[in-house]
Amino acid sequence: MFKKILVPSDGSKLAHGAAEFAADLAKVHGATIVGLYVIDPFPYIGIGDASAAGLQAYMAEAQAAADRSLNDIRQCCESRGVAFAGDTIERNVTYEGILETAEVEGCDLIVMGSHGRKGVQALILGSVAQKVLTHAKVPVLIVKP
Repeated sequence: MFKKILVPSDGSKLAHGAAEFAADLAKVHGATIVGLYVIDPFPYIGIGDASAAGLQAYMAEAQAAADRSLNDIRQCCESRGVAFAGDTIERNVTYEGILETAEVEGCDLIVMGSHGRKGVQALILGSVAQKVLTHAKVPVLIVKP
């Protein structure tokens, strides 16, 4: 039924649970997992050396976080014998990066975690999962804690 499953991750325990679920599902369907980490661009545009040093430090830490997150998904896949490919992209709007990647990679399912925030908390913090669910052209499976 599913051939290519996109698993976006922010490196959280919730994302790990979604990765495990997706890897189990991929094993059953003989699907491939595409892991994704979206880096938020450097938030400060300044002048001089401080800006360049700040950008380098920020990007180094962001890439390290992406590597840890994608390695977690990779381990979930390897332990189940599921094919894995990882991708790191930089986007201002996380959900748009997820949707773009799903389309470019030809994914037929997106599996991701959701914190399940409600009320004012959801309004203030927003929900990447909600936006992906609303705008996706392929099925989205939300894994909750």
